[in-house]
Amino acid sequence: MKTGIVSVFTNETTLSADVETLLKQKLTSKGYKVTDGYDNEAELLICIGGDGAFLRTMHRCDFPETPIVGINTGHLGFFQEVWPEDFDQFLADYERGNYTIQKLGTVMCKATDAEGNTSTHIALNELAITGSNAYSIHFDLSIGGKPIERFSGDGILVATSAGSTAYNYSVGGSIVDPRLNLLQVTPIAPMNTTAYRSFTSSILLPSDLTLGIVPEESDKIIYITGDGIEKGYSHLKEIEVRTADKCVNLIRFSDYDFWNKVKEKFL
Repeated sequence: MKTGIVSVFTNETTLSADVETLLKQKLTSKGYKVTDGYDNEAELLICIGGDGAFLRTMHRCDFPETPIVGINTGHLGFFQEVWPEDFDQFLADYERGNYTIQKLGTVMCKATDAEGNTSTHIALNELAITGSNAYSIHFDLSIGGKPIERFSGDGILVATSAGSTAYNYSVGGSIVDPRLNLLQVTPIAPMNTTAYRSFTSSILLPSDLTLGIVPEESDKIIYITGDGIEKGYSHLKEIEVRTADKCVNLIRFSDYDFWNKVKEKFL
């Protein structure tokens, strides 16, 4: 819905601040009302920075349905679509409707402690469940309620398709086209010895299946990290991971191609 309101978010770099100033001038000259914080009536969100700034914006706005576009002043820029020098073309394409919406799914987990208290985490890229101080951790894993294995290692990473090129790729996971709605479970430094047998490669789960995690030693601190936001828990009874209901509506223009971006960034 066109409301004439645009919310702009940026990171703290000098380049991003300069880009923000210029962008606001251009938007204001075209009659848009520009807000620094998220406005529920905004027709568009613009995030200036890199992928980290994009993720922080999504968490800050609680994964809004408002279409969002990223202006890249960072490095990789998988989420960021527009370069600062392409402002005018971006605004022209947006006003003409020359773009598509790429829906990106999210992943969530519910952590339950021994007293029945629950906490929820939602992430766009990934959730990591790990032990403390690089000590090994032991989990009983189930998929769709059926026991799979006893995992031993540094932890488990559960990534969305959009997050497959981030932490997931760094720990040996596969790159997945973001048009596929699935979760990728990737072990982090798994043990595979005569004493401990753990899966050593990623598992791909359809969006309707749930991953269950039961810590073997409930007295140890377990960290749940969603898109780099970490929280520690003690005496956890179980963790349930599944696809979340929230989606991010990312604007893509005609020259966007995921696999071409993969080639540019990685190959």
